[in-house]
Amino acid sequence: MKASSSGRAAAAILVASAILALSCPVGALADTPSAAAIESIVRGSMAANHLRAAIVHVRSNGADVYTGAFGDSMSGVPATADMHFRNGALAFTYMATLLLELVDQKKVTLDTKLSNFLPELPHSSEVTLKDLAQMTSGYADYVYQDEFQDAVYRDPFRQWTPEELIQNAVSKPSQFAPGTNWGYSHTNYVILGRVLEKISGMPLADALARFVLAPMGLKATTASTTPVVPQPVLHAFTSERRQALGIKPGVTFTEEATYWNPSWTTIEGAVETTDIADLGTSIEAVASGKLLSPASSAAQITPRLIGFGHAQPGCPACQPNTATFSYGLGVILSGPWITQTLGFAGASGAVGTLPARKLTIAVEVTNAADAYDDKGNAGLGATAVFRALANALAPNTLPAAH
Repeated sequence: MKASSSGRAAAAILVASAILALSCPVGALADTPSAAAIESIVRGSMAANHLRAAIVHVRSNGADVYTGAFGDSMSGVPATADMHFRNGALAFTYMATLLLELVDQKKVTLDTKLSNFLPELPHSSEVTLKDLAQMTSGYADYVYQDEFQDAVYRDPFRQWTPEELIQNAVSKPSQFAPGTNWGYSHTNYVILGRVLEKISGMPLADALARFVLAPMGLKATTASTTPVVPQPVLHAFTSERRQALGIKPGVTFTEEATYWNPSWTTIEGAVETTDIADLGTSIEAVASGKLLSPASSAAQITPRLIGFGHAQPGCPACQPNTATFSYGLGVILSGPWITQTLGFAGASGAVGTLPARKLTIAVEVTNAADAYDDKGNAGLGATAVFRALANALAPNTLPAAH
């Protein structure tokens, strides 16, 4: 969910530019520091950003450099590096990869119109599959609708259907004409998921497992139709319902959100759990083009939207794409880094790879109570840890936060 002054979830999920939103000092270390140096960076960032737990994985030149966990999952239960958590927007990366595989198989093109699959949707004859994958369709984001957020906070255990999510979005006016602006919208990938099922002829979870997750070599990434998280679990706690529940500032309030229902976050079949190693493996596979033709890989990770997009009244996620932040197909491009962020109800993650240095950093964190302001808002704390590590391991490669 989006951040807002009304106390709605700042860290619930996925505002893509969050990976650039937190500034950290540039470290003086070079290349591959010792485990002690990495641990010092992580602990310092955790303290500065009020984090309860952190799991960190660093790879260099194809080899594991460091894997470790910090803090507590629950009171008296230390976090461990093998704990599982929700992978949020990384599922968008997988869906975009699957789309490009189907393009390589000549089953569809990026310029194919949505009307070939879902003609009943508004503007489907104008929206291309590429518009969906790169967030240029103009469809309103259901997540930004006040009534939807209110419904999620009234019952965080509710099971939402993809059809409910799509209808909530398309019942609102489009934010802009297809292809004329850029605006992050969860709606794009819910619709794209339905299209992928039609093209592949199988449920989305099966198509992703067969064509993406298994070929990438992922060991711990699975889809689920329930709020279950496989053991061992990284538990998360949040204050984001403070205003929704009428809890006054100054009154201590946190609640466990580990098993809140994530069905509202994207289409069924792409609601997944994972571990820290799979985060790094995933982004490396995308950066290398392991599953794609050279042309499709370039379409996914080349920053072709730089200079496109603009802020627009009534579109809270609309913004220009720049060299500091641009969107590929299911990935965030930050200078030479290929990245993705994830977050849900008190937990957040950031993963990125720097192909020129063969360096990959994956981070998952949970918030402590002090991470939240008096309205229940908090940022994605994982981006701060990620930036601190990136600046230490590869100085001057990650663009400054803006």
